[in-house]
Amino acid sequence: MGKIHQTAIIEDGASVHPDAHVGPFCVVGKDVTLAADVTLKSHVAVAGNTKIGRGTTIFPFASVGHAPQDLKYNGENSELVIGENCTIREHVTINPGTEGGGMQTRVGDNCLLMIGAHVAHDCILGNHVILVNNATLGGHVALGDFVIIGGLSAVHQFVRIGEHAMIGGASGVETDIIPFGSATGNRAALGGLNLTGMKRRGFSREDIHALRSAYKYLFSGDGTFAERCKSMPEEYSKFSSVQTVLKFINEETKRGFCHPE
Repeated sequence: MGKIHQTAIIEDGASVHPDAHVGPFCVVGKDVTLAADVTLKSHVAVAGNTKIGRGTTIFPFASVGHAPQDLKYNGENSELVIGENCTIREHVTINPGTEGGGMQTRVGDNCLLMIGAHVAHDCILGNHVILVNNATLGGHVALGDFVIIGGLSAVHQFVRIGEHAMIGGASGVETDIIPFGSATGNRAALGGLNLTGMKRRGFSREDIHALRSAYKYLFSGDGTFAERCKSMPEEYSKFSSVQTVLKFINEETKRGFCHPE
């Protein structure tokens, strides 16, 4: 067993790495796996078939792996997988998957979930995702790498948000957000591209200019949105950022796409 405080409760069957730290008054369920260097600060409750990756730190009063808030959930042995080097702050709630959604909720590596964030059943989060305070994800939401969800925002069930996209605070997101998109509003609308994020992450000047031109073509060109997706000029579509957006648009969606106002 790991470095466990005398007031913590570790149920029989739990797998706790010798280099994990379980602080005061934590409760770790029988099917939980804690990898090396995982730290549960104090008063953390981890339940269900939950695996927490190396170096992840969870702060007090987080509820991780307890039954989903889904009336169709019938006790199936679904899974929650949290990656490496994540930071999960106070009062965060993360639920496992359900039979209707693939049986797994997954949080990638190097994610930051700030105070009060909620990740519902069957959500899939990429790497380096940030959920700011009280951001909430409905069931079956998919977030790409480097997505940022602003504080007090709510993302509707089944919405997809592409990599490097940013959602402004206090937004309600009902439709898919393209990769690199920047959206905000009571019912979120695209306000452009997350250019600041692209610059911070080393995208070339040429890539950024091509994506800006492709964005204008997609959302203000002639014909329908579907027609413009299919007829994207090669001078733009040869760039990786534009290819990422087009690939995202061509994948299956249940919610449609967010457009500019």
